[in-house]
Amino acid sequence: MKLFGKNVEPACSYCELGRPDQDGQMVFCPKNGVVSPYYSCRRFQYAPLKRRPRGVRLLPKYRPEDFEL
Repeated sequence: MKLFGKNVEPACSYCELGRPDQDGQMVFCPKNGVVSPYYSCRRFQYAPLKRRPRGVRLLPKYRPEDFEL
């Protein structure tokens, strides 16, 4: 079983070959040069450890009155 499901949308930001630039805005690909992080080509190789997890959502604050009937 693959991480993040079986249907992974290809993107250079989490390709085995892609390396992020210093800004983190673009990706350097040894095959295609500097490309967008959302670009993909036929040489895409999935690297699950390059994926960034989403941020943690903060729960709203509740008062005791919210739970009274």
